[in-house]
Amino acid sequence: MTAAQDPVRRVVWRAFWGSRLVVFLAGVVAVAQVGNQSVGAIYDPDRLTAPFGYFGNLLVSPFARWDSEWYLAVAKWGYGPQTSGVALNPPGGLPRMNFFPLYPLLIRIGGFVLRSDLVAGILISLVAFGIALALLYRLVALDFTQEVAEVTVLLVAFCPMAFFFSAIYTESLFLALSLGAIYLARRQRWVWAGVLGALAAATRVEGVLLVVPLAMLAWPQRRSLRWRALALALVPLGLLAYLSYLGIRYGEFTAPLRTQSLFWMHRRTWPFGAAWKGAKLAWDGLRQLILGPQHVPTLVPLYTGGPSFSATQDIYNFLFLLLVAALFVYGLRRLPPAYSAYTLLSVAIPLSDPVVPSPLGSFPRYAMVAFPLFICAAQVVVKRRWNTPAVAAGAVLMGLFTAEFATWLWVG
Repeated sequence: MTAAQDPVRRVVWRAFWGSRLVVFLAGVVAVAQVGNQSVGAIYDPDRLTAPFGYFGNLLVSPFARWDSEWYLAVAKWGYGPQTSGVALNPPGGLPRMNFFPLYPLLIRIGGFVLRSDLVAGILISLVAFGIALALLYRLVALDFTQEVAEVTVLLVAFCPMAFFFSAIYTESLFLALSLGAIYLARRQRWVWAGVLGALAAATRVEGVLLVVPLAMLAWPQRRSLRWRALALALVPLGLLAYLSYLGIRYGEFTAPLRTQSLFWMHRRTWPFGAAWKGAKLAWDGLRQLILGPQHVPTLVPLYTGGPSFSATQDIYNFLFLLLVAALFVYGLRRLPPAYSAYTLLSVAIPLSDPVVPSPLGSFPRYAMVAFPLFICAAQVVVKRRWNTPAVAAGAVLMGLFTAEFATWLWVG
């Protein structure tokens, strides 16, 4: 069956290549026109994100920035001490331990075959993203119409932050594994659902949250519940295996839990506390913007060579939070309860662990992998017949954000 005959392949093919073309062109044109910000040389002194000549580095510029350097560093040096490399990573490797091992391990393997960790990382993200889109279509089609499934895929592929799905970040791999786990659970393949859940937990700490939706899907089916419970017990093993490795090898069992506050200026707060702080900061930023440019706050770096936040970013992040909240409420009566529970838990972690000085920093990226939000958005879009305007608006914003990302401007 050809791509034109198979609706899944047709939709995924169009969404994948159309969105990645926007990302590639926006990033390359931006770098060719305005060049890189000087922060790139400071943040990546070993040029892990720019190992080629001028033209080669130009072609990969939309895919390797900011945290990409950390994943490439883990793939190259592991978690132990090093005498050269990441300027912001002192000997001992503690900051690198915040980056979970599955994705860097895949980069290491792919880099050995391709002779380039950077190329391997890009290909892994692209392949994982294609798989994620196909799984998403099939999962949505279990409960909704073909049109809703198609629009959901398009909204994910063209959402403003979707350039991260082809970057050397864990977003695409994590989305593919989490979707795979839930899809297999819906198809009663519990052992493989548990295995994919464990792999997700070895990709990002949020992977352990998959235990909750999987358990909610398993509970109504009381037959063989004990075997399902054993399968679901596999999920936390991904996290436990990584923590055990750090403890045995480096004596740093709790390193991933400590590095956020030590090196990324995260501050624990009450559940969803970042929402209130983000609202106050967005309001102050809006007032300062209205009063005039002289009142716009100066960009405050998190650390030397690191990202900066501005009033406009605080406003955007808060508007995104409002959209997430509205979609979550909309989905409470329209989605399986397991999906709503997973969404709530997915956004609870970044909203309870805010970044200083921007409490909602990176929240759009973290919330982007909460796929039930896009199912809700697709239902609204289909009902209102906003299919084309919604995808077009997302594509425009994605292109703008990709241009910023590729030129080493902080996005999110």
